[in-house]
Amino acid sequence: MVPEKRKLMVAGAALAALVALPGCAPTGYNAADYGNAAEPAAADVAATPGASATDGAVDPNAADPASTAEPAPGDTGSEVADNLVTKTLTGTSVAKMGKVVENPKGFVLYRFDNDGDDPSKSTCNDDCAKIWPPALTNDGKPTIKGIDSKLVGTVTRADGTKQLTLKGWPLYTYVGDKKAGEWKGQNVNGKWFVITPTGTKNLTCLPKISKPVAPPADDSGSDAGDTGSDYSY
Repeated sequence: MVPEKRKLMVAGAALAALVALPGCAPTGYNAADYGNAAEPAAADVAATPGASATDGAVDPNAADPASTAEPAPGDTGSEVADNLVTKTLTGTSVAKMGKVVENPKGFVLYRFDNDGDDPSKSTCNDDCAKIWPPALTNDGKPTIKGIDSKLVGTVTRADGTKQLTLKGWPLYTYVGDKKAGEWKGQNVNGKWFVITPTGTKNLTCLPKISKPVAPPADDSGSDAGDTGSDYSY
């Protein structure tokens, strides 16, 4: 009887620990800001066609200092100011989420389900692009660390500018992220997801679907509105 009682006690403790799982927001942040997720997403959450719900593991030997992507013949695109160019892409890890890709300022990059990866297509324009600033480029050759350079390319946007892509998916930041390493854009409208260094969705932590912030009052992207907007992107 004693062994059986011990088994029940162990099982009960395990169940209690499961119920007590903390939210998957980064340590020190308000879980409510991340959808108040109770626990990491299940491993079988579906990814978009052509992608898989992997952990984004990176082969360190595959890193390359520059992308091999070249603009399409005859397509020079529109030049953007140097301060708007994403000059580096870094595959790294952040608290609770794990594998991510960051821009030069350490902000996490995202992919959008309404876009396309084969062929690459960027559909986030106008007000959408104010909420989700695209990772722009002029030469398509950012400095790369922790990412296979063969996965990095470009796509021409509706305004003629060029945007960096990873495994075909256009890359964006989110104005709702106020600090480097934040990922409040995860699962916004059920369409935006943190992208891994291999181009897949990072589904390690999947908060409840949330609304995007409103577009900023100006084009600087520094003063985003409150969350809970009705924007569809």
